[in-house]
Amino acid sequence: MIPFSPPRIDQKVLDEVNAALLSGWITTGPRTKLFEKRITEYCGCKTTVAVNSWTMGMEVFLRWWGIGPGDEVIIPVYTYCASANVVLHTGAKAVMVDINSDDFNISLEKIEAAITPRTKVIMPVDISGFPCDYDEIMNCVKRHISIFKPSNEKQKKLGRILIAADSAHSFGAEYKNKRSGSFTDVSCFSFHAVKNLTTSEGGAVCFNLPDAFDHEEIYREFVTITLHGQSKDALAKTKKGAWKYDVVAPGYKCNMTDIQAAMGLVELDRYAENLVRRKEIFHAYDSAFSKIDWASLPAHQTRDKVSSHHLYLLRIKDISEAQRDAIIQEIFDQGVSVNVHFQPLPLLTAYKNLGYEIKDFPIAHQKYQTEITLPVYYNLNDTQVAEVINAVVSSVEKIINR
Repeated sequence: MIPFSPPRIDQKVLDEVNAALLSGWITTGPRTKLFEKRITEYCGCKTTVAVNSWTMGMEVFLRWWGIGPGDEVIIPVYTYCASANVVLHTGAKAVMVDINSDDFNISLEKIEAAITPRTKVIMPVDISGFPCDYDEIMNCVKRHISIFKPSNEKQKKLGRILIAADSAHSFGAEYKNKRSGSFTDVSCFSFHAVKNLTTSEGGAVCFNLPDAFDHEEIYREFVTITLHGQSKDALAKTKKGAWKYDVVAPGYKCNMTDIQAAMGLVELDRYAENLVRRKEIFHAYDSAFSKIDWASLPAHQTRDKVSSHHLYLLRIKDISEAQRDAIIQEIFDQGVSVNVHFQPLPLLTAYKNLGYEIKDFPIAHQKYQTEITLPVYYNLNDTQVAEVINAVVSSVEKIINR
């Protein structure tokens, strides 16, 4: 069976993790601090805080920004449930909007229509690693400055709706010669096991706010709030006589460990070759499926954008959801693992129960019904890529010709 997205665990990773285990530092320590520094350098942002997951990183950020009951956060309806859950956990309203017709990213037109005086944050999602239209979203935000109503000093200092990128898929992607993490005010990455760069579980919050904000102070404050509000972490307390600490706020527990950071440092060192291989696989799929009438290929590179090539979102034209599901089963029967990214949120019970209805999002619904995600990862060799292509082609033709 060709797996869908196994992590790249080899001797380099084992050696670095073993070194971390033997170093005496298995929680947040020097490797985590180095990993944060390296991410900041790689992305070109102003500061980075490593956390234990995208979910906790984004939720703590939203709370730190003052998001709560009465506020609205605009998100795309075509995303993983975490994008909505972190908003709902704060007590704010997740305002879901439809996506573009030519890619899977949030629709600028729908954002514009959804903005109200209660809108505090827009959360674009770089689906599959393909960047959203950040300049256009920022221009939209600027057009609505007159109705923005800040509820605390941070929001007043910014003076507009904040853009918080859900960059879970897009580490290494490029937009107008900038790397993901520096596209907008704040970006949050996921380093989950299936992501391009993994720390098994983990994430990072990259801050890139205007210069009026003190990013060194933001780093110190965010590190504190992600460690129970404790004024010193374990590393700081190792200094002679530095055992005493304070708890300055009732914070959270979502720091990254040095074991996770050890994996991340190896992954980051060789990330360029990872991206090259992923792009090769995308082009192999493009080359094969572009010759077939029923295939609709995903956008992954334009004049202004280069994807991280995280997910290959193939769509099959003019099929029903039932046919798509039958095709997936047939592909699995041929020894190839595939997936679907994503079920639009109103299809899921939790959001149905909150009153969201799929009929309000026709583009997302139609794309979901015809989408199949193909495997893409560094260790997928050319022979396996050919097997994936053959399995997809034969499965589609078998089902549509019934």
